[in-house]
Amino acid sequence: MGGRMVDFGGWDMPVQYPAGTIEEHLRTRTHAGLFDVSHMGEIDVRGPGSIAFINSITSNDASKLIDGQAQYSALTTPQGTVIDDLLVYRFAADKFTLVVNAGTTIKDWDWITSQPRDESVELRNVSSEYCQLALQGPDALKMLQKLTDLPLEEIKYYHFDQGEVDGVPAIVSRTGYTGEDGFEVYAAADKAEQLWDKILDAGNTGSPEGVLPCGLAARNTLRLEAAMALYGHEIDETTTLLEANLGWICKLNKGAFVGREALAKQKEEGVKRRLAGFEITERGIARDGQEVVIDGAKVGRVTSGSPAPFLKKNIGLTYVPVEFAGEGQQVHIDVRGRLVAAQIVKTPFYKRAQ
Repeated sequence: MGGRMVDFGGWDMPVQYPAGTIEEHLRTRTHAGLFDVSHMGEIDVRGPGSIAFINSITSNDASKLIDGQAQYSALTTPQGTVIDDLLVYRFAADKFTLVVNAGTTIKDWDWITSQPRDESVELRNVSSEYCQLALQGPDALKMLQKLTDLPLEEIKYYHFDQGEVDGVPAIVSRTGYTGEDGFEVYAAADKAEQLWDKILDAGNTGSPEGVLPCGLAARNTLRLEAAMALYGHEIDETTTLLEANLGWICKLNKGAFVGREALAKQKEEGVKRRLAGFEITERGIARDGQEVVIDGAKVGRVTSGSPAPFLKKNIGLTYVPVEFAGEGQQVHIDVRGRLVAAQIVKTPFYKRAQ
């Protein structure tokens, strides 16, 4: 389809299609965009001890899930830092799937299998068995509904159902990484091309209101406008969940889990730095890795920075000392030797109308 391909975590991925990143971004915000995210990893957890095991290695509380529900969570180190963020899908009390990031799938698998577990718990890395397509945007529901008898309107946010899409057995999840409503479709890996083509056909109105195929660049600008963390940027093994404003997926009262003691101590003592959003207030674009300066002192680096196509602003995320993390705080970004003015603003930068 004319995608410009790049290496991404060992995968050959389209960074953009001929319409371009800005058009892909805007179409997803206003109508729909289709993303091939089959690079994501999937790990099955089976057996009567599944809930206890998942709760021992993740920060959120898997015991609160019901069948057909998904949960955002994280794998944490003993220091409370982030090995990876992930989704936990509950099919039954003894049947779960963990969806992890592409570049960390092997690391995650090695970590998970190294943790103590009841002999009843069976783990399988099934990443190669699945494709995953994400149809995102306000028109996603009506487009996908053409291909399935599943009652998509009834699927709540962060819930899923199982049925057929274009005759293909699939898991349809009301989740995404764009800040928009939408669905992620999991199916057998060899059905990816069929589903991709049929979803594009179902959403192709032959007008600027149709679906567009979207690449990695638009996926990144969309999630940045929604201030969603990207592993390797906002979160990694040097950042804790509390510093990253992810305390809401950190259930310290659920019982023991890897990193709980460190996180409880940090919560009691208070974080010393915090992830904050900023908006450039003069001409200039902040990019990943550039230094953040306050009163002449270097206080951090930009974890993610980009123009925001829908908001028509230049935005970014950075860790700053907690005393400088308040809204309205004036900062500067070192853009190739030039200090560009910015200010700390409330996140998410973009929030869709409910």
